[in-house]
Amino acid sequence: MSSLSLAVRDSNTMLRRNLLHARRYPSMTLNLLLTPVMLLLLFVYIFGDVMSAGIDGGGADRSDYIAYIVPGILLMTIGGTTIGTAVAVSMDMNEGIIARFRTMAIHRGSVLVGHVIGSVLQCVLSVILVGAIGVAIGFRSTDATLLEWIAAFGLLVLFSMALTWVAVGMGLISPNVEAASNNALPLILLPMLSSAFVPVDAMPGWFQPIAEYQPFTAAIETLRGLLLGTEIGHNGWLAVVWCVGLAVLGYFWSTSKFNQDPR
Repeated sequence: MSSLSLAVRDSNTMLRRNLLHARRYPSMTLNLLLTPVMLLLLFVYIFGDVMSAGIDGGGADRSDYIAYIVPGILLMTIGGTTIGTAVAVSMDMNEGIIARFRTMAIHRGSVLVGHVIGSVLQCVLSVILVGAIGVAIGFRSTDATLLEWIAAFGLLVLFSMALTWVAVGMGLISPNVEAASNNALPLILLPMLSSAFVPVDAMPGWFQPIAEYQPFTAAIETLRGLLLGTEIGHNGWLAVVWCVGLAVLGYFWSTSKFNQDPR
């Protein structure tokens, strides 16, 4: 069997293992999903009338704010789901299963690849669920073409993969599960410092560059442009650069740590 065939076979095995774990212990995924869902409902039904005053010069209403906030919540959902990946990786490293895998005749990288693919699939399913809730409360994308929908889906998958590799690295450096959860917490907090809830222009002047050029803002504004027809500007290529950069950084960080970790 060739090296590539061995890698594909073992990665598929590890993927099935991680999906079985997620199915048998759904509480982590459900808990992480609750945060973006509750924020979506909170900001729409409690703060929606007030927050919409900052959209389009104060001429927006609650339905406009729903359209504005849903893309941000979708990206926040991805960030929250990848926290579970960091926890799962840390759990594997500390429970001794990785040490057992190291003694077996399996492709070394298949362990991480299984986690990454499984996490991306969970991110996609989570985004679909949260997106369905958004549609149920009034989100509509009537102007988006099929090509724009495909591009939006591709962006969500690419962003999921980028954050997943970063989350894997965070799980590998964490001494225990609690530390992994805390280390990955910025993945769900960073969207709150972006344009997810209010436009960057409405933020304090000193903070606007921080919010504008972070990865979540670029991805959120690109997603809004694709689904709602707003101006994308430089955010399109900036989002792609962030995704590719984070994915490459996370990959080399994770594989380097995994190969040298003695646990």
